[in-house]
Amino acid sequence: MEASEEELGPIDVVVIGYPPGAPLTGEAVPIVPDLVDRGIIRVFDARFVVKNEDGTFSGFDLADLDQDTAGDLTAFAGASTGLLGDDDVGLIAAELEPGAAAVMIVYENRWAARFATAVRRNGGVLIASQRISVQDLIDALDAVEAAA
Repeated sequence: MEASEEELGPIDVVVIGYPPGAPLTGEAVPIVPDLVDRGIIRVFDARFVVKNEDGTFSGFDLADLDQDTAGDLTAFAGASTGLLGDDDVGLIAAELEPGAAAVMIVYENRWAARFATAVRRNGGVLIASQRISVQDLIDALDAVEAAA
């Protein structure tokens, strides 16, 4: 499933934080390349952020991490469109507690590319977009169930 310049799906940015002492099992890492291989997403940018105990921080391209640290994510080493920069690293680091880390990923939702392209061809424009957290959905469903 090859997307042309005109056939792009919605682009998302996700930041996943790992507090100090998080187990970091790597269980989620192989899922990202699998999603790419199946044409569900396309990764445009990926950066890793570490906040040291003294409050200083560093941002790394995945190419700068070893296989033991990044696992299968090293397949995205060098992935960069310029959408994530040093300013973004600083903003994320400001939200991290000392000893924590985060990974930032910009990706295209390729599964929606045909739909989004058709909408654009027909003059449609995105007016709003919002992500609903899993916990908010669970709370809403629990409230509906309690009211029934």
